[in-house]
Amino acid sequence: MVDEFRFCHRCGARLLGRTVHDRVRPACPECGRIVFLDPKLAVVVLVSLNDRLVLVRRAIEPALGRWSFPSGYVDRGETVEEAAVREVLEETGLDVCVDGFVGLYSARDNPVVLAVYSAAVTGGKLAAGQEAQEVGLYVPDALPDLPFPHDEQILADWRAASSRADG
Repeated sequence: MVDEFRFCHRCGARLLGRTVHDRVRPACPECGRIVFLDPKLAVVVLVSLNDRLVLVRRAIEPALGRWSFPSGYVDRGETVEEAAVREVLEETGLDVCVDGFVGLYSARDNPVVLAVYSAAVTGGKLAAGQEAQEVGLYVPDALPDLPFPHDEQILADWRAASSRADG
């Protein structure tokens, strides 16, 4: 990632890689500024509608053309729950109310951290948004092949949380 950041945002000097806290990080040889690369937060939402899960066929990379849970990045200054509601509306046309926290997922050497929620539909009309080729409703036990590394764990954790809430 050192190559992604070429110039110091403080003084404009060319950044070099320097080992700081046992990691090579972009560092400025002129002003001494160290660039700590923060993770990027994304939200994933499992939306239930009539005992089915809402999935979107992705119109963007990664996983273009594959079915996935509504998801997207959290904007700075936005709460994670607000981002969940916004992303579902943008991708599916549905208004939702976040009704549970499923979990937090990350992987070594992957800058994206996922905050996963469950949500119930409160309004709107099911329709594919700009980042979705189409939307669909799927029985949770008959989902299409999901594309992302955490998807199966997310689904298992959602099922476990749902069974605790029901029982």
